[in-house]
Order: sequence, then structure tokens, then C-alpha cells
Amino acid sequence: MEIEFVAADAPLAPKTAVARVVFEGQAQEGALARAVSASRFTGAKGQTLDVLAPDGGAERLVLVGAGKAEAFDALAAEHAAAAAYAAVKTSGLTTLRVELPNADADLAARAALGVRLASYRFDKYRTKETADKKPSVTKAQIVGQTDAALTAFAPLAALADAVAFTRDLVSEPANVLYPAEFARRVKELERLGLEVEILGEPEMMKLGMGSLLGVGQGSIRESQLVVIRWNGADDKNAQPVAFIGKGVCFDTGGISIKPADGMEDMKWDMGGAGAVAGLMHVLAGRKAKVNAVGILGLVENMPDGNAYRPGDVLTSMSGQTIEVINTDAEGRLVLADAVWYCQDRFKPKFMVDLATLTGAIIISLGNEYAGLFSNNDELAANLLAASETEGEPLWRMPLPAQYDKNIDSVIADMKNTGGRPGGSITAALFIKRFVNDVPWAHLDIASTAWKKPSTVPTIPEGATGYGVRLLNRMVQEKYEG
Repeated sequence: MEIEFVAADAPLAPKTAVARVVFEGQAQEGALARAVSASRFTGAKGQTLDVLAPDGGAERLVLVGAGKAEAFDALAAEHAAAAAYAAVKTSGLTTLRVELPNADADLAARAALGVRLASYRFDKYRTKETADKKPSVTKAQIVGQTDAALTAFAPLAALADAVAFTRDLVSEPANVLYPAEFARRVKELERLGLEVEILGEPEMMKLGMGSLLGVGQGSIRESQLVVIRWNGADDKNAQPVAFIGKGVCFDTGGISIKPADGMEDMKWDMGGAGAVAGLMHVLAGRKAKVNAVGILGLVENMPDGNAYRPGDVLTSMSGQTIEVINTDAEGRLVLADAVWYCQDRFKPKFMVDLATLTGAIIISLGNEYAGLFSNNDELAANLLAASETEGEPLWRMPLPAQYDKNIDSVIADMKNTGGRPGGSITAALFIKRFVNDVPWAHLDIASTAWKKPSTVPTIPEGATGYGVRLLNRMVQEKYEG
């Protein structure tokens, strides 16, 4: 999608649709007033009304409701512009011009971001899609302060690129995106200035990562640990911030195999690793003034004759032993070694891990909120504030000490599941045993990494890229110097 910022009196190109963003209850004049009075359009958030060029200018005019004027903010500007794109994307017109009410440069830039995110499509495998089903709009013009808006949009363009990168990773089928291919695509990000190191199974064996390697031993695809570094702070030796992603490129459940119904969705069980890769993409893309580390634990969980079994005991890099109760509780085993490796090598200010970890979080919070677990109130507060600003909702969940005994084992230091009650909590408590005293947060994004259907105009159905925005915002506001 090509983005331009134009003056209000800029001439209209052929095949242009104009989207006029209006507030709830805002009076219209002339033909627009008649069109509104003949409809149910009130200007409520998300509403659109299609009008056939009543003023003889654009070939098509769309009114887009933005809700109450006093509640119109950057996120509302994004959503209004995204709704405008959705209204005309397959119209046959090629340009969308968005007119915001009283738009400053920042609002114009956020509207452009909304169109960029809304126009994302993963269509590389659609070989027979007819032209009338494909979007025709290829350019968006945002009316606003052109030079200032263009400056404000530069870091947001880097963010849009990063979200698209994550969505592409999460959308790919597992026969295409297996651990080594995932690692290869991340390695290509060195073009942005990132440093990428890839550890294979021999290197991980030397480090004693028996927990992560245990999960992947049933697959013919080699497990990988990817280390991504961005040194953007003035002091290149300053303590980094760290992010760890669960990257189960396909999860059959292993020997504790999942039901066939819906198993195809498990291609996105690497959504946490995808989000961390996207975060590092945007930090490099906008030249963030921070030192950051991203760790991706990449495996496949398959049920062949060499697969790990219920009842096996794995020895993690930390030296702690884990009795396997359920091979479908595999993500926490990957994170155990990745988290330990991260703190042991990099001594970070904090660690945030992201994982499509439990179905229990969907039962707890539904499909709009991800679960936040943390041992540090300041870190949790920073994450919650960023999530609200970016429209990626989080809800803080408890880590009660009395639940920790549910993962005690009679033959090892712990077992990998505490059963169904409080399943997302005991999963987080399992990871916490590998954290020591480092400030840490765990985001269970099983409920938010994939949408079908989506209720957010900037997120098409499918991979969301959840986590990239909120983590980028938190780093930007709290940890850059």
C-alpha cells in the first residue's frame, strides 16, 4: 500500500474514493444530509455510509463514523481509516483519500498506519482468485500536514513493516516454515542492522538444553535457538532488555496427540516467537535508542518413534529436572531453557516471554485479552499502559504461591503440568521456576495471536501480529534513553 500525505485542496486523481471521517451526531449539509436522513448512519464508531459522489468531485464518497468527538484519539483515527479502507477496498477504485476532522500530523500518521495494517493480506498461495475478489485500492492519501505527517509516519511505517513480517511468519504453513526456515528468515533481518546468531542441536546439547531438545526430538526438523541483538543505545555495553518467544512451528501434541478437529491451526503455535522477531524488526527499523535481545526457541512437536513420552524425565539447562506428564504441555519446556539461557548469558534488565501457551487462557479471558503474569509490579504496569495505548488488550492474572505445589513431582524437581484447574496459572508458575530474581513477565497470547473472525478493523482475519505494537510502545516510552 502506497501512502501519501496531501493538502486538503490537492486535486483528486481518477478512480479516487473519498472517505470523510465524521463524529457521532455531526450535522451534514445538502445531499449528504439527505443521504444520512435516509439511512441509519449516526456517526457511531465503525459505521460507514456509501454515497455516490454527491458533490461531483470524487467518484465515490464514504462517510465513516468515528464516535464521540471528545473520545477521538490516535487509536480512533487508525480504526476510522481502516474502516474506510474496508468500505472501498474491492470497489474497483484505486486510490483512497481519507479526510480526518481537525487532523494534526500525529493523527494523520496514525490514520496512515491504520490503512497499512488493514490492507495486509496473506495471499501467496491463492492461485485462482479472480480479479474482482482482490483489493483494487493500492494508494492511500491522508489529508493532513504533509511534511510533519510524513515525519511522524516514518517510525510507524517501520512498525507496519514489522507487524506484516510477524503476520507472514504466523500465516505460513508448517511445511514451509519449519525451525530452520524460520531462523533463515530472521537471519535476513541483519540487513536492518540486527545481529542474528543461530544455535543448532549440537550447540544446544553442549549447553544442556534437554528441556527444549526433548520437545523437538520427535521431528525430522532440527530444533533451533535464535539469538537476535539490537545495540541502539549510546552505551553499547549497557544492560539490555530481553524478550523470549515460544516458537513451536507445528504442535501435534506429540504422543499426547491433539484431536484432529482444528489441529491445522497449530501452525501458529509459534506466534510468540513471531512477535519477538517482529519487535526486533521494528526496533532496528526505527533505530531505537536501546540495547535489546530477542531469543526464539524453535521446535516441532511431532509423535514419531523417537518422540519424548509421558513419564520421561528431562534435564533442563538450569539443572532442574522435569517429569513429563503431558507432551502437549510443550511450550513451557521450550521456554524453560530459552529463559534460563537469556538471563545466564545477557543479564537483562527484565525479561518478557510471549507464548501461545494454554487453551485455559481462552477459557479465562475469551478472545480479546491476552493474559499477563509477572513477578514485578513496575514491569506489569508498563505493559498494561502500553497495551491500552496500542489497542492490544492485556489482563493481569495472579501467581498464587499455593498453586505452585500443583507442579511438584514425586520423582523429579517438577512436572510439566498441574492439571486443568488454573491451567494458565500453573503454566506461568512453571516458567517462573526458571526466572530467579530477574524482573519478568509472561504473556499468554493463545487467545490473541489469531483471529477468526476479527473484530478490530486494523486486523484482517488470520494472524494478528499481537505483541509487536505493545512491546514496541513500552520500550519506546519507558526504556529508551
